[in-house]
Amino acid sequence: MGGGRGTRLFPLTKERCKPAVPLAGKYRLVDIPISNCINSGFNRIFLLSQFLTASLHRHIQKSFHFDAFNGGFVDILSAEQTNLSNAWYEGTADAVRRNLVHFDGHAHEYILILSGDQLYRMDFQKIVRQHIETKADVTIAAIPFPVSKVEGLGLMRVADDLTITEFVEKPKDPAIIDGLTLSPALESKLETKCDEKRCLASMGIYVFSRDVLRRALENDMKDFGKEIIPALLGKARLYAHIFEGYWEDIGTVSAFFEANLALAQPLPPFNFFDRSAPIYTHARYLPASKINRCSIDHVVIGDGCIITNSSLKHCVIGIRSILGENCNLEDVVMMGADYYQVTKEVDGDRARGVPPIGIGRNCRIRWAIIDKNARIGDDVTLSPEGKADGDYPNGIVIRDGVLCVTKGASIPSGYKL
Repeated sequence: MGGGRGTRLFPLTKERCKPAVPLAGKYRLVDIPISNCINSGFNRIFLLSQFLTASLHRHIQKSFHFDAFNGGFVDILSAEQTNLSNAWYEGTADAVRRNLVHFDGHAHEYILILSGDQLYRMDFQKIVRQHIETKADVTIAAIPFPVSKVEGLGLMRVADDLTITEFVEKPKDPAIIDGLTLSPALESKLETKCDEKRCLASMGIYVFSRDVLRRALENDMKDFGKEIIPALLGKARLYAHIFEGYWEDIGTVSAFFEANLALAQPLPPFNFFDRSAPIYTHARYLPASKINRCSIDHVVIGDGCIITNSSLKHCVIGIRSILGENCNLEDVVMMGADYYQVTKEVDGDRARGVPPIGIGRNCRIRWAIIDKNARIGDDVTLSPEGKADGDYPNGIVIRDGVLCVTKGASIPSGYKL
């Protein structure tokens, strides 16, 4: 699923959809579910997209190519006008419903439905194998969450044989949440232990048997979590597949910021260095990064960067990032640039009083996200400390307490916030 408008992730979704948001210095969010599919041996992938799709489509077209002998593909299915409808996708279920005709062109018995904006690593063979062995109609991936952290998640009551007996989308009533906590028998079977009561939360990952999915969509219901799944309770065999690994729903600016910075830890919760299950992305053939006379502490640096005589602490620096001398960055996610500027372009920008792409000299930046192709002049100081969420001059937005320099923004030399 290519995601909706991504309003909670604004301004990072100002010019792109959520799955196209850059991640970890060189990837896009959509690379995660596609790589999980490829590593699981599933190579017939449909990407359903709708909002601000140009960036996502370019990335997919450049990144995922299969040879002619294995029958694999990543096929982009955008919302389109037809003889039956001229409306946009109105929800996850509506998007799948409108594309059943495309799925039917390929022989299959099961359909795996994924979100395009989550960070996790999963072997989908396991959930599909469980689905077949239990003769389930629908299997939902579920992750144990402490009751104090289940806000905004769909929760399910699961019997000891993993059948789902109740599903509640984003409950707020503490009494309802408490009634959905794991039974002692299920809790004892979990590998991870927790002192707090836990619920099983839906990960938005579903396996449907083909005919069950078709029957479930013979209506006007628009969303899987809010409508389709609850409507199937008592009418179909619903099972939970318990997943105990790392999973992060990148739904807000703060969640995105924290998930990125966590990658700079010595032992990050998500491991991009697992050679048995690599994360694939666009092969850009960039040069190695050049780091000159710098102090670097817990930093992830993408390809093709040039950083000179600066101090970086707990940062993620994206591809083609340029940092001038004597800069100090702490807790910063810098997404980098789409291209290098030639000397003539840089000289022309400076002659017009416009900073070149990247960060100039003598800058102090902390607790910030710097989106792609941003231009930050010399002697600039940026921090959200003591400032309210809202819009600020020069393309700066503070959201969830994180300062964001929007894509392509230009911040003049000497500016302080």
